[in-house]
Amino acid sequence: MSPHSDVPSYSVNGRSNQTSGVRCDSNATIEKQGTTRKMLYHPGRSRLLRPDPEELLDLICVGFGPASLAIAIALHDALTTSEIPIFGERPPRVSFLERQEHFAWHAGMLLPGAKMQISFIKDLATLRDPRSNFTFLNYLHKQNRLVQFANLGTFLPLRIEYEDYMRWCAAWFDDVVHYSHEVLEVLPEKTVRSNNIDSFVVRTRDVVSGEVLSRKARHVVIAVGGKPRIPPSLPQRHPRVLHSSVYSTALPALLNDPRKSYHVAVIGSGQSAAEIFNDLQRRFPNSRTSLIIKGAALRPSDDSPFVNEIFDPYRVDSIYQQPSNIREAAISQDRGTNYGVVRLELLEHIYSAMYTQRLQNPNEEHWQHRILNHRTVTSIQDLNTFESVSKPLRLFLSNNSGVSPELSNPQDESMEVDAVLVATGYVRDAHEDMLKQARHLMPGGDTPDNKWRVQRDYRIVFNEKVDPKAGIWLQGCNESTHGASLSLFYFNSSNFLFFDDLHRCSKLVALLYHS
Repeated sequence: MSPHSDVPSYSVNGRSNQTSGVRCDSNATIEKQGTTRKMLYHPGRSRLLRPDPEELLDLICVGFGPASLAIAIALHDALTTSEIPIFGERPPRVSFLERQEHFAWHAGMLLPGAKMQISFIKDLATLRDPRSNFTFLNYLHKQNRLVQFANLGTFLPLRIEYEDYMRWCAAWFDDVVHYSHEVLEVLPEKTVRSNNIDSFVVRTRDVVSGEVLSRKARHVVIAVGGKPRIPPSLPQRHPRVLHSSVYSTALPALLNDPRKSYHVAVIGSGQSAAEIFNDLQRRFPNSRTSLIIKGAALRPSDDSPFVNEIFDPYRVDSIYQQPSNIREAAISQDRGTNYGVVRLELLEHIYSAMYTQRLQNPNEEHWQHRILNHRTVTSIQDLNTFESVSKPLRLFLSNNSGVSPELSNPQDESMEVDAVLVATGYVRDAHEDMLKQARHLMPGGDTPDNKWRVQRDYRIVFNEKVDPKAGIWLQGCNESTHGASLSLFYFNSSNFLFFDDLHRCSKLVALLYHS
């Protein structure tokens, strides 16, 4: 089902005329009417046309998650409303490249009953243009659930419903999204007409066929999200050590008997860790679970109104302009809104479950589900070669609580487990590998200590060799310069959307049209 029910035509001179009953053999056809050429579109498809991969594109977005989807929607809306001039006699040539085989939003953490942690008003379109047909409310209307959702009396939809909303939006852009394409690198390129870099080559590998392809564009947005972070004390690739990002997709194959008495360790103290710890008790009612946290206790996230203002769009301007030492201190202070914290409702539910165990047995060591505070994992050992053990893994922990059992070293502990779930966040540096061949364009040159810098509008700062009409933008990896709200552009344990960039989408659209 599409967000639009009408079938308007689009006049390339900026004036829009209404037509109906249009049928096209492709996504769009061009019809001459005197001196005016009109773009006629299919209902249910984006106004972005699938370009020839051999031609120079106006924009390539690397990754098709919430960030790129918001850009696609902003471009579509701009073409729909004719708010800005267009590219001469054509709409923009845009492609989106996505490694996944279809649109999916943190499929590994779509747990039963899990809710969004931020208002649906901060969706893919509302704060940029409440009239857009890609709002969450219009999605509910099209699904015939608007009245029933209103009866819930909540601003926080279920996470599975919000993911369905984004898939509903993403389906509109299937013609311009290349799924199963992993981006390998982004290379600067000169043309014969210029001594400056005025375009970029994006090299991709088809993950199904292995074919390597190249596309060229004047503008590139890198919005690939984060890579799962595994602590260095654990093996980075182990079949029984799973990151939270693949929890619900990979765990059922690993632990395939819900009646069995497994022992599962969860590492982390944030929303994802708490959700997994809670869900394991439902998924495997006969199993033991151990939540391993560094601190003294699970802590609640702060979503009070004044604190939430740090995510307001205008706040980014002041954060970006602050001296680096002041900005670092402010960002560190704001981490309690989004990192290593848990929603109060879930905290209270977990505490109630712990209290029920205490009623039944005051000795915590005998509890089925435990929270082990002041612990860090120091190493892991495979036990498959030992016939006398019943579990395949042994975790070694450092206990700083002062109440560790009497062992040869009172600060050391160990436990045998069937699996380890790691909920320790993400590393957001994928752009570093993609841009290795462009480091010589950094101001100051390619030196070991030189880092990519971005402007207020997230555009990478290049030296004078790059034409001002070409550029690369980074999304989701600029927290150190733009503040804690940047982490909300992608789902990260507690929140969803950095809505400042919904306004920035409009500026990017204008840039594309005026370049």
